[in-house]
Amino acid sequence: MTEAGPGTAASAPLWERDTELAAVTEAIDALCAGSASGSLLMFTGEAGIGKTALLAESRRIAEVRKCTVWSARGGETITSVPFNVVRQLLQPALVALMPDEAREYFGDWYDISGPALGIAEPGDRQADPQGVCDGLVAAVRRLARREWPLVLFVDDAHWADQETLHWLAAFAERLDDLPVLVVVARRPGDATGESARHLDTIGALAGPMPALRTLTPGATAGLTRATLGVHADAPFCREVWAVTDGNPFETVELLAKVQDSDFEPVEESASELRALNRSARGRGLVDRLEGLGVDATRFAWAAAILGTQISLELAAELAGMPREEAERCATLLGAARILTAADPPLGQVAEGDLEFVHPLIATAVYRSIPDGLRTAMHGVAASVVTASGLGAAAASRHLLEVHPDDDPELVEQMREAAREHLAVGAPEAARRCLERALLEPPLPEVHARVLYELGCATLLTSPATTIGHLRQALTVHGLEEELRVDAVCRLSSAYIHNGQPEEAVAAVDAEAARLQPGPARMRLQAVHYMWEGVHVGEEDASGRSRRLAELVKPLTGRDNSERALLILRAFDAMTRGENAEEVVEHCDRALVNGRLAPGLGWTDTEWSFELLMMLGISYAFADRLDRAESLFTEAQRTYEHAGWSGGHLALAHAFGGYVLRRRGRLVDAEESLREALRLADRVGRGLPMHWSAACMLIDTLLARGHVGAAEEIAERYSFEPPHPSTIVLPDTHSIRGRLLIATGRVEEGVNELETAEKMSAARGGHNTVVAPWAGDLARTLAVADPRRAAEVAAEARIQAERFGTDTAIGEALRCAATLETGRRAVTLHAQAVAYLEASPCAYEHAAARVDYGIASGSVTELTRGLTLARTCGADGLVARAREALDPVRVPRPR
Repeated sequence: MTEAGPGTAASAPLWERDTELAAVTEAIDALCAGSASGSLLMFTGEAGIGKTALLAESRRIAEVRKCTVWSARGGETITSVPFNVVRQLLQPALVALMPDEAREYFGDWYDISGPALGIAEPGDRQADPQGVCDGLVAAVRRLARREWPLVLFVDDAHWADQETLHWLAAFAERLDDLPVLVVVARRPGDATGESARHLDTIGALAGPMPALRTLTPGATAGLTRATLGVHADAPFCREVWAVTDGNPFETVELLAKVQDSDFEPVEESASELRALNRSARGRGLVDRLEGLGVDATRFAWAAAILGTQISLELAAELAGMPREEAERCATLLGAARILTAADPPLGQVAEGDLEFVHPLIATAVYRSIPDGLRTAMHGVAASVVTASGLGAAAASRHLLEVHPDDDPELVEQMREAAREHLAVGAPEAARRCLERALLEPPLPEVHARVLYELGCATLLTSPATTIGHLRQALTVHGLEEELRVDAVCRLSSAYIHNGQPEEAVAAVDAEAARLQPGPARMRLQAVHYMWEGVHVGEEDASGRSRRLAELVKPLTGRDNSERALLILRAFDAMTRGENAEEVVEHCDRALVNGRLAPGLGWTDTEWSFELLMMLGISYAFADRLDRAESLFTEAQRTYEHAGWSGGHLALAHAFGGYVLRRRGRLVDAEESLREALRLADRVGRGLPMHWSAACMLIDTLLARGHVGAAEEIAERYSFEPPHPSTIVLPDTHSIRGRLLIATGRVEEGVNELETAEKMSAARGGHNTVVAPWAGDLARTLAVADPRRAAEVAAEARIQAERFGTDTAIGEALRCAATLETGRRAVTLHAQAVAYLEASPCAYEHAAARVDYGIASGSVTELTRGLTLARTCGADGLVARAREALDPVRVPRPR
């Protein structure tokens, strides 16, 4: 049993915490012994159960072992302040770094994550929350290696801000190669939403640890005697336990009150304990506070309004008293065990910052402030914080508590705070500010702008919410034409991401109908064709293609609206299997000197990034892999430099990986596509980007001959009907049909391939490389229905020659060859090899060589095919070539 000496009530909650302290000690010992990996401990328990005391003792142990210690604490009234707790945590390191040193340790992440910590100025565009989180993880990992052995303590994590918890969950996932100990304490059930999800992730990584329990009667008796003296008798000790229910905080506070009183700890005094306990919490604590005088009460209220790491100077100003009087009140409140000096950063001198002795006391004091006065004090606090130069974002948490009062200045303050939050990667905080601004409400001339800004703030996090705000913004007078068109484009994008493509097109069309011909209308037309182009279920695909072709015919690419339409025309022609040279010509006309035009870059917001993905994809499937690879490499580099680590980077990795698949670099392609899925998983589950990346990865794994791995990905990402309503490349029905046939589910596979065939017919044509159903269907039907197989192969050849790339024609010839025998088969295989040797697709070339070698009985061709297959990482093709090279089994030409 963990015990404390007589009179040391402050450490008394550590009774019956041997298991927890043993876990801490073991983890610290491993850390100091040079363990290559870190560890994570999470302690849970109800209010007053002793979590804070346990962390304090754990900190003492770490400091005795000469560990570097960083600690932070959440606060009930400051959960809306983004990055608050992580700033507290890193403060010792940050104050010790010179600016140049900070840049060195943060590296490329300095400009991305530095603003969130207040050490760098924010950029001029909205920061990606995932990128900021990744930057914080990378920076803290670098700092941790400098500060080894390092222990991080986070108390009251249930009251930590959502942004800190996002970082902490991500950091905890990467402790396997970082010698750091992280110790977290939280109450169960006090967090909700994303914060609760992050805490659950941290708890799962920490592993099972029983919740802290109340003290037993025996421990309470030991604690009582250790505090009051061994003469405390058994009935008195038993009553202490009965009054406090074994709650360590209440027990310590009650015993402190007994020490301050005149009665002895014996049975005759036990009846006084209940009344004494009431003065230690709730209304009793408030009465005790009021007993210290009006000034002390007012100062305590000011401290409760400010939250944690309470500045004496700001509290004095908020309480309306001179510093000397504030210092006197702080001393009184310290003697009453209500306030205490805050721990200064390592190596720094405390400058008057204060903390409440316990979160329960902070809560009781805050809730004791009369409602109207509390609201008014928050308003004054906002003014005090603003006047101190801390900025609109710092003041916004107080303004969130102020009642609406038709105050235009408050609206502007909240809009400015929202901009500051967005610039550091805290869109949820921005959303709260703008929603509060709407309640004021804004003046009529700015109302629509606030709604528009709110829609922009929630676009990446909540498409459904964005739809409501932007629709309302468009019905309220006040958006000039340029902003109105931008709002419609963002609204349509939100519809797409919310699975409502018809509504996306309708919104764009309705706005376009209001405008005269010009750049704004052309932008809306481009967006119209973009969303129609990615919608699988459109009824008049051929008609849309004709209309798009007519619209684009006179365009030269003189501005970005025209360039966007050229890209859309190229993409449409590519997916329909029109002439590949024309596809490339349209793509090239959309560029300026071979580069993306200004305003049409990967991080520019006027045009959706999907448009540039379409450009790269069109190049890729038109056999211009060098241009596609250059675009997707630029996308990855741009997103990484800008700190965009979410869906944008995931898709850049996905399509960049699929270019590698087309090149035949299957091992590299698999690595890139798995990274794409890892990034996409952090954004959510079941999103369109998951379908795209999973489809590409399954296709790549099948090319490698790794059927089991492909099946595992299909199961993990639910690669099965219903298919998404937006287009996925390569065609999902074709790839799923191929997978089903490879796993022996032939009938289901044929059904999927025939579905792909029907959808291609409905679109008026198809690219046989994008939707490769014909080759698989013809080969599968070759024995059971040779006539049907021949028809499919013949039509595929027509479509391939219409498109005209070496890859498409070579694959069509390879398919036709498998349906022939004798010299006819050998001739077709030879023709397939000739085309595919000229194409940039090494895997298809290798497969054609192996097929040709088997058909012709040529050891030379088989050997060349085997060499190519090995280079590609196509293990299944390697095995097939080896088997055919067996001298006993090499067939003669048929």
